[in-house]
Amino acid sequence: MEKPTNPRKFETEAIRTQLPRSEQGEHAAPLYLTSSFVFEDAEQMRARFADEDPGNIYSRFSNPNTTELIEKVCRLEGTEAGWATATGMAAVFTAIAALCDSGSHILACRSVFGSTHQLLTKVLPRWQIGHTYVDIAAPRAAWEAALQPQSRVVLVETPSNPGVDLIDLQMLGDFARDHDLILMVDNCFATPYLQQPARFGAHLVLHSATKFMDGQGRVLGGLIMGSTELIAQVQAFARHSGPAMSPFNAWVLSKSLETLAVRMDRHSTNALTLAEWLEGHPAVTWVKYPFLPSHPRYALAKKQMRLGGGVFSFELKGGLEAGRRFLDALQMCSLTANLGDSRTIVTHPASTTHARLQESERAAVGITPGLVRVSVGLEHVDDIRADLAQALKA
Repeated sequence: MEKPTNPRKFETEAIRTQLPRSEQGEHAAPLYLTSSFVFEDAEQMRARFADEDPGNIYSRFSNPNTTELIEKVCRLEGTEAGWATATGMAAVFTAIAALCDSGSHILACRSVFGSTHQLLTKVLPRWQIGHTYVDIAAPRAAWEAALQPQSRVVLVETPSNPGVDLIDLQMLGDFARDHDLILMVDNCFATPYLQQPARFGAHLVLHSATKFMDGQGRVLGGLIMGSTELIAQVQAFARHSGPAMSPFNAWVLSKSLETLAVRMDRHSTNALTLAEWLEGHPAVTWVKYPFLPSHPRYALAKKQMRLGGGVFSFELKGGLEAGRRFLDALQMCSLTANLGDSRTIVTHPASTTHARLQESERAAVGITPGLVRVSVGLEHVDDIRADLAQALKA
């Protein structure tokens, strides 16, 4: 795909980055539902397998639909290269496995997604890959203190799931550069429209494309974006381990990105309106949303994010039992294991997504018994508020 001669805005890149038209003259990129590709002759076949010819071989390696998606996200994130995986967690595991050896050490923010925590604590130790957690709000000195000779990777997510905490990306970018570490940032909540971690020094940017990138709860997908050098190592691992994204999912996701900016504007507007309303509700102890002035890292959010995003959390008075009653009373909002959907989704992490953590582990990352996470959808904000209001009465 040729790069435009003049710089283009985010929205234009998201819509106009696509495969060259075939002889059929299609306006939208077609689906390439094929497992393999044919070669003109034996020499081209040899050159493809020797990586001397960039064409397609097999859809586990590459496919025109995944190529379009990757190129599009490269332009949106400001990275050189990328790789698409079957799921967001496949992206996290593939990035770590491709770049860490037995005996490597990972520095991670304590506030990570529940499955990422399980990966760090249960799976990676089987290959002698250790980790040290650092509090997400800790200063650079705490990261320096956690550093070990075997440290290889810094892994963070910001905003975090489900506590919506933030970490200073510029500080971490400087820290990683000074110690020759690979900074991996999970950018799932913000998407490249609201935040581009590579601008602050991130070497790899990870996505669960299942969430806001798809935006309608249809397909699974993950993305690893970064420098050509690092993505080459990711590609070498992924070609043989096989966590490939399907061409159909890549096609859906590429089309979904055309509306990402419009959707994230609405998600963010709705979320801020609801968060402001809930701050004054008598059944609520606190509300946490990046663009609320009461957020402890509000100034940082304004510095490194365009808008606050589509997710906020709040604490119900009454703890675990109040949380369950609240969810049971909802009439419109969905109870489902996802976020970033066009439909508003409400979850109670202590009894669902983070239930496998010890109570002390949940407390360490701010997951209280009454914490509720809301992924705000695209419905009219008055209807979302009405459903939350009647459930709070219950």
